[in-house]
Amino acid sequence: MQTQKISYKRHRFPPQIIAHIVWLYVRFNLSLREVEELMLERGVDVSYETIRRWSVKFGPLIAHVLQRRQPRPGDVWHLDEVVVKIAGRSYWLWRAVDQHGFVLEEILQSRRDKRAAKRLLVKLMKRWGFVPKRIITDKLRSYGAAKREVAPGLDHWSHKGLNNRAENSHLPFRKRERVMQGFRSPGGLQRFVSMKSATRNSFSVPARRRSALTIRYHRLEAFEAWKSAAQAA
Repeated sequence: MQTQKISYKRHRFPPQIIAHIVWLYVRFNLSLREVEELMLERGVDVSYETIRRWSVKFGPLIAHVLQRRQPRPGDVWHLDEVVVKIAGRSYWLWRAVDQHGFVLEEILQSRRDKRAAKRLLVKLMKRWGFVPKRIITDKLRSYGAAKREVAPGLDHWSHKGLNNRAENSHLPFRKRERVMQGFRSPGGLQRFVSMKSATRNSFSVPARRRSALTIRYHRLEAFEAWKSAAQAA
């Protein structure tokens, strides 16, 4: 599988440090200045503005590799949308997760209608290459209208109480949104949620791996996957 080469040329710090800093910022709910402080305590003097530039430059490249290596998801998809304010304007972040909480797709759109729901469904099926057994949504009618056009035979459960899996997936985003005090642009938000979700998928421990030993091994595997994707191993 071919991946885009990540170049760390003309950077003062080695790839291992850059990749670690980007990981800290994307993986945890830390501000740029908090990451700066953590690294200073370790003897690495790097400014928060440099951390921001590294995240913008290297974060999407690493996330793209992680996304391409993600395993096939479950066949029950939970879809939901959440409103986001950017520069005083309302947008909708549409998100899909499977029955295990694995984030399948996130799309920021200006509308909350059939066209937006259809775009999410089409992108999901194109990305993963199969039609799920079932989709579960809230009572928004746009999902049903979009489903009838995209996959008429697809089983669709529409009930507010059944969609907790998708609604809970918004919580990490909301926590991060508060830390960052909002987002400056739609493109910046789309880029960041893609990075964070790809990283979260890699480090989240599956339900079948809940013993202390397997959790430790899973995290070690995730660390190696991050280093490999960052080409900083």
